[in-house]
Amino acid sequence: MGMLDGRVAIVTGAGRGIGAETAKLFASEGARVVVNDLGGAVDGSGAAAAPADEVVAAIRDAGGEAVANYSSVSDYNAAEGIVKDALDNFGDLDIVVNTAGILRDRMIFNMTEAEWDAVLDVHLKGHFNLTKYASIHWRSERKGHYRLINFSSVSGIFGAPGQPNYAAAKMGIVGFTYSCANALGRYGATANAISPGASTRMTDTVPEERRSATNVDSSEEDPQRSPANVAVPLVYLASEQSDWLTGQIVGASGYELQLFNKPAVIRQVRGTERWTPQGAAQQIEELFKPAVTGGGGSFG
Repeated sequence: MGMLDGRVAIVTGAGRGIGAETAKLFASEGARVVVNDLGGAVDGSGAAAAPADEVVAAIRDAGGEAVANYSSVSDYNAAEGIVKDALDNFGDLDIVVNTAGILRDRMIFNMTEAEWDAVLDVHLKGHFNLTKYASIHWRSERKGHYRLINFSSVSGIFGAPGQPNYAAAKMGIVGFTYSCANALGRYGATANAISPGASTRMTDTVPEERRSATNVDSSEEDPQRSPANVAVPLVYLASEQSDWLTGQIVGASGYELQLFNKPAVIRQVRGTERWTPQGAAQQIEELFKPAVTGGGGSFG
């Protein structure tokens, strides 16, 4: 008996990297999987059926059940078809894993509108598109134990300097996850975000000088950098056992698992009337500055 026996999953970006490892591991744990992948380049250009087909073939060769879907998650109308593929082929949908992503890195002063829009379309809009159609089904059926697993990144959480588009999208996904957790819980769904650390073809494009800011190790052969490590805790998050876990950011990197803090007020001062600029400045320097600079806590 696998942890996901009888469950149906959609995994986007599942033709390569973390998505492929997740789809294969889910299938080995008993899930029937829609393997979605456009088959494009790291920057989102192009398309090919081979990546998704190869993962489906590997799953079937191992005795599992899977079908391929080649749609772009950035296409609002196509996202409905991804959900329809799950329902038509497997009769249900229990799990959505939003892994698909692209990179178009540039410093903020060099970034074009097209580079900004393309990354937000795939990551942030892509998460919305598929989740919307999945949530319609979940709200209608109300069977419970539904799972939404979104992909954030330390690039957003800590602000990678050469990835303003990617960082904005990934932190947007955190807020989106919090909202979905609050909205969909009444229908038996949980929503969590993953902050992964692994060597993939996306991370391989990150320049060496920016690797520490994006949790990317330069040693691609290190087994701790394998995308398969990230897939392992996702099995639990996707299982019926994890009903208690929602609205959280879970880190998965190498052989480590992490739980991130939610944003919280760490310093507060309340006046009895509107502040003057000088008074506000004094309070900010006296109370907030030590927390930021290390004299009394840290924003970290």
